[in-house]
Amino acid sequence: MTKFWQALNMCRGALAWLLLIGTSLATFALLKHFIGWWADALALWFALGARSLFEHVQAIARPLSQGDLAAARSAVSRIVSRDCRQLDETGVAKAGLESTLENGADAIFATLFFFALLGGYGALLHRFANTLDAMWGYKTPRLLHFGRIAARADDLLNLIPARLTALSYALLGHSRSAFFCWQSQAPLWDSPNAGPVIASGAGALQVSLGGDATYHGEIHSRPQLGCGPLPTAYDLQRGIALLQKTLALWIALLLGGALWML
Repeated sequence: MTKFWQALNMCRGALAWLLLIGTSLATFALLKHFIGWWADALALWFALGARSLFEHVQAIARPLSQGDLAAARSAVSRIVSRDCRQLDETGVAKAGLESTLENGADAIFATLFFFALLGGYGALLHRFANTLDAMWGYKTPRLLHFGRIAARADDLLNLIPARLTALSYALLGHSRSAFFCWQSQAPLWDSPNAGPVIASGAGALQVSLGGDATYHGEIHSRPQLGCGPLPTAYDLQRGIALLQKTLALWIALLLGGALWML
């Protein structure tokens, strides 16, 4: 009976995922019918999270650099799922930088990738799938089976964009360290997409991330990603700079590709 209820819960999660994604894309199709390519522009504006991500990371870096640990903890708790109440300055910087690198792939570069492939449909598909994974994709007793389809769909959609992001980080940072960390450390990480992205980004910045973190009351021992010293508030600014350079590179490549196709 237990397996039956688990399968039923998984089916419920799959149906909810399809219903929400399908409704969203159908609504977009109706909008596109009336306003044409403006709908694609609106979809990209809605789905692309670059400005929001940069603002959230700055909200961590500023108080951390000023010694206001309580404010930095509060700010980092808004973008990570781990327990931040007992984090010291290094813990806040690690959590913030890991989230910066991973969310750069999720909130910016994967969105651009799918927009380049499918226009507004692709941007919205990825954004809603990623949001549902963030809401349902936790391995808690309540969501383990219900959110499994949402988690697997997000993993599949991000498979290629995550590796293109990791490649971009490596090319725009300390390349030798980034490629070494990506190859040797990413396979040890439990997430198939976050591992390459964070390992490459940490190697590109030459800082050490990973280690123990508390999620939902349980301590998770995670392997080290990256190399070099532990991060500080200054490295959060360096992380933002790496994302900004990567964004500039991707926009240049997308514009170049669009002009070449004309």
